[in-house]
Amino acid sequence: MPTSLTPRTFLVHGLVAGLVGGILAFVVAFAVGEPPIDDAIALEESASAPADAGAHSHEEGAAHSHGEEEGAAHSHGDDEAGGITRGQQAGPGLLTATVLFGLVAGGVAGIASAFAVGRLGGLRPVASTGVVVALAYLVYTVVPWVKYPPNPPAVGSGDTIGERTALYFGFVAVSLLAGVAAVLLVRALLARGPWLAVVSGVALYLVVVGVAAVVLAPIDEVPDSFPANTLYSFRIGALATSTAMWAGVALVLTGLTARTWRARQADELRRARAAAL
Repeated sequence: MPTSLTPRTFLVHGLVAGLVGGILAFVVAFAVGEPPIDDAIALEESASAPADAGAHSHEEGAAHSHGEEEGAAHSHGDDEAGGITRGQQAGPGLLTATVLFGLVAGGVAGIASAFAVGRLGGLRPVASTGVVVALAYLVYTVVPWVKYPPNPPAVGSGDTIGERTALYFGFVAVSLLAGVAAVLLVRALLARGPWLAVVSGVALYLVVVGVAAVVLAPIDEVPDSFPANTLYSFRIGALATSTAMWAGVALVLTGLTARTWRARQADELRRARAAAL
Protein backbone atom coordinates (compact mmCIF):
# COMPACT_ATOMS: atom_id res chain seq x y z
CA MET A 1 0.00 0.00 0.00
CA PRO A 2 1.40 3.43 -0.84
CA THR A 3 2.69 5.29 2.16
CA SER A 4 0.46 8.27 1.35
CA LEU A 5 -2.67 6.14 1.77
CA THR A 6 -2.21 5.62 5.49
CA PRO A 7 -5.03 4.94 7.97
CA ARG A 8 -4.70 8.55 9.13
CA THR A 9 -5.19 9.79 5.56
CA PHE A 10 -8.27 7.62 5.15
CA LEU A 11 -9.65 8.81 8.49
CA VAL A 12 -9.23 12.48 7.57
CA HIS A 13 -10.76 11.85 4.16
CA GLY A 14 -13.61 9.98 5.81
CA LEU A 15 -14.34 12.85 8.20
CA VAL A 16 -14.41 15.34 5.34
CA ALA A 17 -16.68 13.01 3.39
CA GLY A 18 -18.90 12.56 6.44
CA LEU A 19 -19.24 16.32 6.84
CA VAL A 20 -20.36 16.67 3.24
CA GLY A 21 -22.66 13.68 3.56
CA GLY A 22 -24.22 15.09 6.72
CA ILE A 23 -24.96 18.40 5.02
CA LEU A 24 -26.51 16.61 2.03
CA ALA A 25 -28.60 14.52 4.41
CA PHE A 26 -29.85 17.69 6.11
CA VAL A 27 -30.89 19.22 2.78
CA VAL A 28 -32.82 16.09 1.78
CA ALA A 29 -34.33 15.62 5.24
CA PHE A 30 -35.47 19.24 5.39
CA ALA A 31 -37.00 19.12 1.90
CA VAL A 32 -38.42 15.59 1.87
CA GLY A 33 -38.50 14.28 5.42
CA GLU A 34 -39.89 17.20 7.41
CA PRO A 35 -43.25 17.72 5.59
CA PRO A 36 -44.62 14.25 6.49
CA ILE A 37 -43.40 14.76 10.07
CA ASP A 38 -45.38 17.99 10.24
CA ASP A 39 -48.40 16.15 8.86
CA ALA A 40 -48.04 13.39 11.46
CA ILE A 41 -47.72 15.92 14.29
CA ALA A 42 -50.80 17.76 13.03
CA LEU A 43 -52.73 14.49 13.05
CA GLU A 44 -51.59 13.73 16.57
CA GLU A 45 -52.57 17.19 17.79
CA SER A 46 -55.96 17.05 16.09
CA ALA A 47 -56.65 13.66 17.66
CA SER A 48 -55.85 14.98 21.13
CA ALA A 49 -57.72 18.26 20.64
CA PRO A 50 -61.09 17.05 22.05
CA ALA A 51 -59.44 15.77 25.22
CA ASP A 52 -57.50 18.99 25.59
CA ALA A 53 -60.68 21.00 25.10
CA GLY A 54 -62.42 19.06 27.87
CA ALA A 55 -59.47 19.48 30.18
CA HIS A 56 -59.32 23.19 29.42
CA SER A 57 -63.02 23.59 30.21
CA HIS A 58 -62.55 21.85 33.54
CA GLU A 59 -59.49 23.94 34.41
CA GLU A 60 -61.33 27.13 33.46
CA GLY A 61 -64.17 26.31 35.84
CA ALA A 62 -61.71 25.54 38.61
CA ALA A 63 -59.81 28.75 37.94
CA HIS A 64 -62.91 30.85 38.70
CA SER A 65 -62.89 29.34 42.20
CA HIS A 66 -59.13 29.21 42.73
CA GLY A 67 -57.39 32.28 41.35
CA GLU A 68 -54.02 31.27 42.75
CA GLU A 69 -54.15 27.92 40.96
CA GLU A 70 -54.88 29.74 37.73
CA GLY A 71 -51.78 31.86 38.17
CA ALA A 72 -49.67 28.77 38.88
CA ALA A 73 -51.00 26.99 35.80
CA HIS A 74 -50.26 30.07 33.70
CA SER A 75 -46.72 30.20 34.99
CA HIS A 76 -46.19 26.50 34.17
CA GLY A 77 -47.45 27.07 30.63
CA ASP A 78 -44.95 29.87 30.17
CA ASP A 79 -42.13 27.51 31.15
CA GLU A 80 -43.25 24.91 28.59
CA ALA A 81 -43.49 27.60 25.91
CA GLY A 82 -39.83 28.42 26.52
CA GLY A 83 -38.67 24.93 25.41
CA ILE A 84 -37.33 23.81 22.04
CA THR A 85 -39.63 24.83 19.22
CA ARG A 86 -40.54 22.78 16.17
CA GLY A 87 -38.60 25.23 14.02
CA GLN A 88 -35.46 24.66 16.08
CA GLN A 89 -35.88 20.91 15.78
CA ALA A 90 -36.32 21.02 12.01
CA GLY A 91 -33.50 23.53 11.55
CA PRO A 92 -30.39 23.69 13.77
CA GLY A 93 -31.30 20.51 15.62
CA LEU A 94 -31.70 18.49 12.44
CA LEU A 95 -28.50 19.92 10.95
CA THR A 96 -26.53 19.07 14.08
CA ALA A 97 -27.87 15.52 14.13
CA THR A 98 -27.16 14.80 10.45
CA VAL A 99 -23.67 16.31 10.54
CA LEU A 100 -22.70 14.39 13.69
CA PHE A 101 -23.99 11.13 12.25
CA GLY A 102 -22.24 11.88 8.96
CA LEU A 103 -18.92 12.47 10.73
CA VAL A 104 -19.21 9.18 12.61
CA ALA A 105 -20.24 7.25 9.49
CA GLY A 106 -17.53 8.87 7.39
CA GLY A 107 -14.84 8.22 9.98
CA VAL A 108 -15.79 4.55 10.32
CA ALA A 109 -15.99 4.20 6.52
CA GLY A 110 -12.54 5.77 6.19
CA ILE A 111 -10.95 3.39 8.70
CA ALA A 112 -12.68 0.39 7.12
CA SER A 113 -11.50 1.52 3.68
CA ALA A 114 -7.92 1.75 4.92
CA PHE A 115 -8.17 -1.81 6.20
CA ALA A 116 -9.67 -3.02 2.92
CA VAL A 117 -6.90 -1.69 0.66
CA GLY A 118 -5.01 -4.67 -0.78
CA ARG A 119 -7.32 -7.17 0.92
CA LEU A 120 -10.15 -7.35 -1.62
CA GLY A 121 -8.47 -9.26 -4.40
CA GLY A 122 -7.02 -7.10 -7.14
CA LEU A 123 -9.19 -4.07 -6.45
CA ARG A 124 -7.33 -0.77 -6.36
CA PRO A 125 -7.81 1.64 -3.45
CA VAL A 126 -10.56 3.66 -5.15
CA ALA A 127 -12.55 0.56 -6.08
CA SER A 128 -12.13 -1.09 -2.68
CA THR A 129 -13.21 2.13 -0.97
CA GLY A 130 -16.34 2.27 -3.11
CA VAL A 131 -17.13 -1.36 -2.23
CA VAL A 132 -16.73 -0.67 1.49
CA VAL A 133 -19.10 2.32 1.45
CA ALA A 134 -21.65 0.49 -0.71
CA LEU A 135 -21.65 -2.49 1.66
CA ALA A 136 -22.00 -0.19 4.67
CA TYR A 137 -25.01 1.46 3.06
CA LEU A 138 -26.66 -1.87 2.32
CA VAL A 139 -26.06 -3.67 5.63
CA TYR A 140 -26.58 -0.66 7.92
CA THR A 141 -29.35 1.25 6.14
CA VAL A 142 -31.22 -0.64 3.42
CA VAL A 143 -31.62 -4.11 4.93
CA PRO A 144 -32.68 -2.89 8.42
CA TRP A 145 -35.06 -0.43 6.73
CA VAL A 146 -36.77 -3.34 4.96
CA LYS A 147 -37.25 -5.30 8.18
CA TYR A 148 -38.07 -2.40 10.51
CA PRO A 149 -39.13 0.65 8.46
CA PRO A 150 -39.27 3.85 10.53
CA ASN A 151 -42.53 5.36 11.73
CA PRO A 152 -43.47 9.02 12.17
CA PRO A 153 -43.68 10.58 15.68
CA ALA A 154 -47.44 10.04 15.98
CA VAL A 155 -47.12 6.27 15.48
CA GLY A 156 -46.14 3.82 18.20
CA SER A 157 -46.77 3.39 21.89
CA GLY A 158 -44.44 4.99 24.41
CA ASP A 159 -44.62 1.82 26.48
CA THR A 160 -42.90 -0.23 23.76
CA ILE A 161 -40.20 2.20 22.69
CA GLY A 162 -37.50 0.29 24.59
CA GLU A 163 -38.50 -3.01 23.02
CA ARG A 164 -38.72 -1.49 19.54
CA THR A 165 -35.30 0.14 19.89
CA ALA A 166 -33.72 -3.12 21.07
CA LEU A 167 -35.23 -5.07 18.18
CA TYR A 168 -34.05 -2.56 15.60
CA PHE A 169 -30.46 -2.26 16.82
CA GLY A 170 -30.31 -6.00 17.41
CA PHE A 171 -31.17 -6.58 13.77
CA VAL A 172 -28.65 -3.91 12.71
CA ALA A 173 -25.95 -5.72 14.71
CA VAL A 174 -26.83 -9.04 13.07
CA SER A 175 -26.73 -7.41 9.63
CA LEU A 176 -23.32 -5.83 10.28
CA LEU A 177 -21.80 -9.03 11.66
CA ALA A 178 -23.22 -11.04 8.77
CA GLY A 179 -21.76 -8.51 6.34
CA VAL A 180 -18.30 -8.81 7.90
CA ALA A 181 -18.52 -12.62 7.85
CA ALA A 182 -19.58 -12.53 4.20
CA VAL A 183 -16.60 -10.35 3.25
CA LEU A 184 -14.21 -12.68 5.10
CA LEU A 185 -15.71 -15.66 3.28
CA VAL A 186 -15.28 -13.91 -0.08
CA ARG A 187 -11.62 -13.25 0.72
CA ALA A 188 -11.07 -16.87 1.73
CA LEU A 189 -12.60 -18.20 -1.50
CA LEU A 190 -11.09 -15.72 -3.96
CA ALA A 191 -8.35 -18.16 -4.91
CA ARG A 192 -11.03 -20.55 -6.21
CA GLY A 193 -12.57 -17.89 -8.41
CA PRO A 194 -14.27 -14.52 -7.91
CA TRP A 195 -17.68 -15.81 -9.01
CA LEU A 196 -17.78 -18.61 -6.41
CA ALA A 197 -16.43 -16.26 -3.74
CA VAL A 198 -19.00 -13.50 -4.31
CA VAL A 199 -21.96 -15.87 -4.62
CA SER A 200 -20.94 -17.71 -1.44
CA GLY A 201 -20.56 -14.45 0.48
CA VAL A 202 -23.92 -13.11 -0.67
CA ALA A 203 -25.60 -16.43 0.14
CA LEU A 204 -24.12 -16.46 3.66
CA TYR A 205 -25.32 -12.93 4.32
CA LEU A 206 -28.83 -13.58 3.01
CA VAL A 207 -29.21 -16.77 5.05
CA VAL A 208 -28.08 -15.17 8.32
CA VAL A 209 -30.15 -12.02 7.84
CA GLY A 210 -33.15 -14.02 6.63
CA VAL A 211 -33.11 -16.20 9.74
CA ALA A 212 -32.80 -13.11 11.96
CA ALA A 213 -35.71 -11.46 10.14
CA VAL A 214 -37.90 -14.48 10.84
CA VAL A 215 -36.82 -14.96 14.46
CA LEU A 216 -37.01 -11.34 15.59
CA ALA A 217 -40.49 -10.13 16.41
CA PRO A 218 -42.24 -7.82 13.94
CA ILE A 219 -43.18 -4.25 14.84
CA ASP A 220 -46.64 -3.22 13.69
CA GLU A 221 -48.10 -0.36 15.69
CA VAL A 222 -49.46 1.72 12.82
CA PRO A 223 -53.19 2.31 13.42
CA ASP A 224 -55.56 1.58 10.55
CA SER A 225 -56.75 5.18 10.65
CA PHE A 226 -53.28 6.62 9.96
CA PRO A 227 -53.05 8.02 6.38
CA ALA A 228 -51.09 5.65 4.17
CA ASN A 229 -49.68 8.50 2.08
CA THR A 230 -48.19 10.21 5.11
CA LEU A 231 -46.64 6.97 6.34
CA TYR A 232 -45.22 6.17 2.90
CA SER A 233 -43.82 9.69 2.45
CA PHE A 234 -42.14 9.58 5.87
CA ARG A 235 -40.48 6.23 5.26
CA ILE A 236 -39.30 7.18 1.79
CA GLY A 237 -38.01 10.47 3.18
CA ALA A 238 -36.06 8.63 5.88
CA LEU A 239 -34.51 6.30 3.32
CA ALA A 240 -33.73 9.20 0.97
CA THR A 241 -32.00 11.06 3.82
CA SER A 242 -29.75 8.10 4.63
CA THR A 243 -29.10 7.51 0.93
CA ALA A 244 -28.01 11.13 0.46
CA MET A 245 -25.63 10.85 3.40
CA TRP A 246 -23.99 7.66 2.15
CA ALA A 247 -23.87 9.00 -1.42
CA GLY A 248 -22.01 12.06 -0.17
CA VAL A 249 -19.59 9.88 1.79
CA ALA A 250 -19.01 7.61 -1.22
CA LEU A 251 -18.42 10.42 -3.72
CA VAL A 252 -16.10 12.49 -1.53
CA LEU A 253 -14.18 9.59 0.01
CA THR A 254 -13.54 7.86 -3.32
CA GLY A 255 -12.72 11.21 -4.92
CA LEU A 256 -10.15 12.08 -2.26
CA THR A 257 -8.73 8.58 -2.41
CA ALA A 258 -8.39 8.81 -6.19
CA ARG A 259 -6.61 12.16 -5.92
CA THR A 260 -4.15 10.83 -3.36
CA TRP A 261 -3.59 7.66 -5.36
CA ARG A 262 -2.89 9.61 -8.57
CA ALA A 263 -0.51 11.94 -6.74
CA ARG A 264 1.37 8.96 -5.34
CA GLN A 265 1.59 7.28 -8.74
CA ALA A 266 2.83 10.50 -10.34
CA ASP A 267 5.47 10.85 -7.63
CA GLU A 268 6.63 7.27 -8.16
CA LEU A 269 6.81 7.85 -11.92
CA ARG A 270 8.94 10.96 -11.43
CA ARG A 271 11.27 9.05 -9.12
CA ALA A 272 11.59 6.20 -11.64
CA ARG A 273 12.41 8.61 -14.49
CA ALA A 274 14.94 10.44 -12.35
CA ALA A 275 16.63 7.15 -11.39
CA ALA A 276 16.79 6.12 -15.06
CA LEU A 277 18.80 9.23 -16.05
